[in-house]
Amino acid sequence: MRSPRLLVALAVAAAVVSTACGAEVQQPAQATTGTPVTVTNCGAPLTVHGVPERVVTNDTGITEMMFALGLADRLVGHSSYRGKERDIASSPWQADFDRTPLLGHAFTREVVQAADPDFVFAGWSYGFKESTGLTPEWVRSIGAVPYQLTEACRQPGTDRRGVMEPLDALYADLANLGDIFGVRAKADQLITHYRQQVAKAADSAPAGQQPARVFLFDSATPEPFTSGRTAAPSQIIREAGGSNIFDDLNDSWTSASWEAAALRDPQVILIVDYGAGPENSVQAKIEQLRTQPLMAGTTAVRQGNILALPYAALVEGPRNPQTVVTVADFLRSKGY
Repeated sequence: MRSPRLLVALAVAAAVVSTACGAEVQQPAQATTGTPVTVTNCGAPLTVHGVPERVVTNDTGITEMMFALGLADRLVGHSSYRGKERDIASSPWQADFDRTPLLGHAFTREVVQAADPDFVFAGWSYGFKESTGLTPEWVRSIGAVPYQLTEACRQPGTDRRGVMEPLDALYADLANLGDIFGVRAKADQLITHYRQQVAKAADSAPAGQQPARVFLFDSATPEPFTSGRTAAPSQIIREAGGSNIFDDLNDSWTSASWEAAALRDPQVILIVDYGAGPENSVQAKIEQLRTQPLMAGTTAVRQGNILALPYAALVEGPRNPQTVVTVADFLRSKGY
């Protein structure tokens, strides 16, 4: 860290306001002084010398993790791609988004360097990309610490992402951020609450019944983009009492085929609500499913068992536990 202020006390959350979706919004209060902290991030040790003061984040789920921990005052800016505005409009932390500078809709070296960060929180395909040159190594070269989203950690020797259960990835990131920013007690409180939410939803699944087959539909260009078993939706679906039809894919967010999706005959479809332009609206995606020759005959499409959820509810972030509850309630309403 470059700033001497990193060795002074950090302001963190004290007051907690519960929101309708189970998230918590915090107001700043006094916390502990910063000392060197080492955590494990993507299987490697990461040492942070002092509490970061100038944080840049990319993507809504990542940014909301900082907000959930009461660390909005540490952000000097966040980036969010076009089409994520609906995330912010639906966010339990909308007020924090309103007062945090938006760095634009392109996460680039120039944007990041201009913000003069000492800590950059992003992930592979959540901002970090070799094609743009914005990598953890480059972040280190400008004197900042790169923290990688655990859901997007690359599997050793491959570009496939996901090295642990997705909800465990969320809990790991919350615990790590809690240690780095001196708010571990708050992180532990959130983790306990989230585990309780998930367990209660899981207990609501009917006994002695096969889990509903669920297809996560992100987009199609032209093949469907969906969730493998290491992306958040797969465990969200499982904990809610369903079964992700592409749980056999050892990857995070990835492409499949219409043939494979139709052959597995989903009984329920989850649509990711994001994307710029009318062609990416929820209604447009529903119409795409209805007019896709192979998907039109599936149980989910024929019966209209389709649920749309915000992007930030389905990528790693603090909305995930409540999303388990929402999906569980939807499955129960359909008899699953």
